[in-house]
Amino acid sequence: MPVKPSETEEEFFARKEYERLRKSQENSQKNLAADQRIKEKELHYMKCPKCGMNLVEIDYKKIKVDKCSECEGIWLDAGEMEMVGQMDKGGLDKLFSVFSRG
Repeated sequence: MPVKPSETEEEFFARKEYERLRKSQENSQKNLAADQRIKEKELHYMKCPKCGMNLVEIDYKKIKVDKCSECEGIWLDAGEMEMVGQMDKGGLDKLFSVFSRG
């Protein structure tokens, strides 16, 4: 004759099954999020955040400045603004002259 599990055993196994399913779902979400981040980066890499056109990277005194080919916006990566801030006025003028149309 089969032994019927007690109510506490049923609760224990139901909790275990819930945890297993929850962890499986979390892993699926993490993998999906990672895949989504990769796709987003491929879509937006070196694109202007303002107008979406291609950015041109110019290396000037160890500062990589990204300039939009359409709206001519200038973009800096993390830490580059501090480097620009440390330049003397003559260096700063030269940096901006690189981007002038004249």
